[in-house]
Amino acid sequence: MTDIDAQGRPEPPLAGDEVATLVGFLEFQRATFAWKCAGLDAQGLRRTVGASSMTLGGMLKHLALVETSWFSRWLFGTDRLPPWDAVDWDADPDWDWDSAADDAPEELWALWHASVDRSRELTARALDDGGLDRLADRRWPDGRAPSLRWILVHMIEEYARHNGHADLIRESIDGRTGE
Repeated sequence: MTDIDAQGRPEPPLAGDEVATLVGFLEFQRATFAWKCAGLDAQGLRRTVGASSMTLGGMLKHLALVETSWFSRWLFGTDRLPPWDAVDWDADPDWDWDSAADDAPEELWALWHASVDRSRELTARALDDGGLDRLADRRWPDGRAPSLRWILVHMIEEYARHNGHADLIRESIDGRTGE
């Protein structure tokens, strides 16, 4: 049984095995990010802080891309999925961040949720097909491939870093603070 904290986030297991611990911390970071973005309208999702152009809406779209990139594209070697496949990444390498301002909050949430759901399914599939040691189908130019373990840790780091950004932006919107 998973404990749920006051913000509705699943607590990672205190004494779980490696898989339960890694997946537990990734789910906690995902839930923290969702909590930081919850209840905001389009104006709130477009809000910036200080000199940064970073927005919570941009983070939603960016993290949807990161989820899809690591679990679909890298781990299972798929081609880019919509909407990422129609982007000229050379012309606009920050398209995920830049284009989010044009998207309705419901579109951003749907894209992020669909990406997370697909990542969960692909993680389960990879765990059944080699476990944490399963190597990604895509390779770096030198021939090496990250393991599922590496991808999970990288995703925890990705969310943790952006959750720090989300803390600052959310506090500037309505004063919401916490973890």
